[in-house]
Amino acid sequence: MRILFIGDIVGRPGRRIVRDKLQQIVADEDIDLVIVNCENSAAGFGVTVEIAESLLRQGAHVLTSGNHIWDKRDIYAYLDQEPRILRPANYPDAPGSGVYIGQTDSAERYAVINLQGRVYMPSIECPFRFAERLLDEIDPDIKVRFVDFHAEVTSEKVALGWHLDGQVSALVGTHTHVPTADERVLPRGTAYVTDVGMTGPLNSVIGMDKEASIARFLSGRPARFQPAAGPVRLNSVVVDVDDSTGLARSIHRHREDLE
Repeated sequence: MRILFIGDIVGRPGRRIVRDKLQQIVADEDIDLVIVNCENSAAGFGVTVEIAESLLRQGAHVLTSGNHIWDKRDIYAYLDQEPRILRPANYPDAPGSGVYIGQTDSAERYAVINLQGRVYMPSIECPFRFAERLLDEIDPDIKVRFVDFHAEVTSEKVALGWHLDGQVSALVGTHTHVPTADERVLPRGTAYVTDVGMTGPLNSVIGMDKEASIARFLSGRPARFQPAAGPVRLNSVVVDVDDSTGLARSIHRHREDLE
């Protein structure tokens, strides 16, 4: 199974490049499963029902998220109605789910798990212990298991990657919007990268207008953020998984640009 994971979509620019480039990437990379992190797709903060449905129509099979999933209140009820959009599983007593079980067009089953870190993030349940619990609950016949770990701190992401090595097909980091160059298959067969990076404006501060971001750092006062204009970059990874074992054969970065 070949899996495409697209990093955090930021606003209209990120949605535009996904719309324009996704089908060609799927064809070029011979993709079976498309997973997209959508938590910044509504002007950089949250996701709306309309945007989520549009991404699913365009070819995403599963949508993952993170702490900004709660920014648009109309998504709350939708999380209970549409199982293909996930919120981090380790939020307690929250609407929706952090796990999706699906199958590809060739009837290969897979599980997608969404988790969130706790360092410099909201105080929620332990992602390490929660991951163990979720993996125990998934049908053992489902070999392909993909994790989006939405976390701030590099060390927390690396640690969970090592902790789950050999238990999941891939663990990819999201949230910081800056792609890392450490993609590899860990010794026991889990594909890993600390952060996939964002899909959004290139000439920006992690997707936002750079002048507003600089002004905030200079003044220390709040500033109104909005996605930057100009060229757009799509950051993603492609993971090749052995269906029979659920272990990764390879992982590589895939980047696209749009003026």
